[in-house]
Amino acid sequence: MRSVLQRSLESDGVTITAEIMPPRGADPSKAIAKAQNLAKYVHAFNVTDGSRAVMRMNSLALCKLLLEANLEPVLQLACRDRNRIALQADLLGANALGIRNILCLTGDPVRVGDQPDSKQVIDYTSIPLLHQVTALNKGIDPVSGQLPDGATQLFPGAAADPNCQSFKSLLRRLEQKRDAGARFLQTQMIMDPKVLERFCNEIANPLELPVLAGVFLLKSAKNALFINRVVPGACIPDSIVTRLADSNAPLSEGIAIAAEQVKRFHSLTKGVHVMAIKAEERIPEILEQAGISSRQ
Repeated sequence: MRSVLQRSLESDGVTITAEIMPPRGADPSKAIAKAQNLAKYVHAFNVTDGSRAVMRMNSLALCKLLLEANLEPVLQLACRDRNRIALQADLLGANALGIRNILCLTGDPVRVGDQPDSKQVIDYTSIPLLHQVTALNKGIDPVSGQLPDGATQLFPGAAADPNCQSFKSLLRRLEQKRDAGARFLQTQMIMDPKVLERFCNEIANPLELPVLAGVFLLKSAKNALFINRVVPGACIPDSIVTRLADSNAPLSEGIAIAAEQVKRFHSLTKGVHVMAIKAEERIPEILEQAGISSRQ
């Protein structure tokens, strides 16, 4: 049973995913409404899992609610807060609920969050988690023998950072993720098409892993500087910060920058993953400026 995301990644068209953040509270209605407003444009919605080590609603719960609304979810599953038994349980639960797409992550360290005294677990990291998904897809019980009720049918992906200073170490790590069972890559935000092109030519394409390039909507120069300061791996160049600072309408300029990236990036990759935190309603404008009027 192939997911919508898997079918799209295996097709000749452009794949569009968008990031949806669960609420910091018990009411999911706004998050679901944001996704519904993007359904015309987006193949799948990547639901964050405690991003930046900040408490939010459980990713698995919101994924199920999106599925009930006829929207394709991608379950982010971070290792930071769970031991292997909890991760195994969530994978089996996701499969039972009909959630197929899994993005396997280690997770941001708790020191960057708003509860830095929390205890992080990290019994697994992303690579052992990918191995675990692969084993469950083969029907292998994590202790011994076979799962009594049959194998899972999960479609696992992994994160990648093309801005990594050492392409040699990045290649080695992504080879491990591919060998562990990753079927696609979703990159961190990337601003330089030359960096992305090199990443695809030297790493992703030889590994035969389809890439969703991360496009981030910047709202102002102040927003860009903040992200550079607090987001691990962020690398927004001075030229873009200056472009935002010099604009009389920085949000519109940020939309134009994101649209330029979408247009350029999807010619290099299988598609794009759009992140527009607290401005998801602007994603259609970004895509339409990039020449994408609806999902293919």
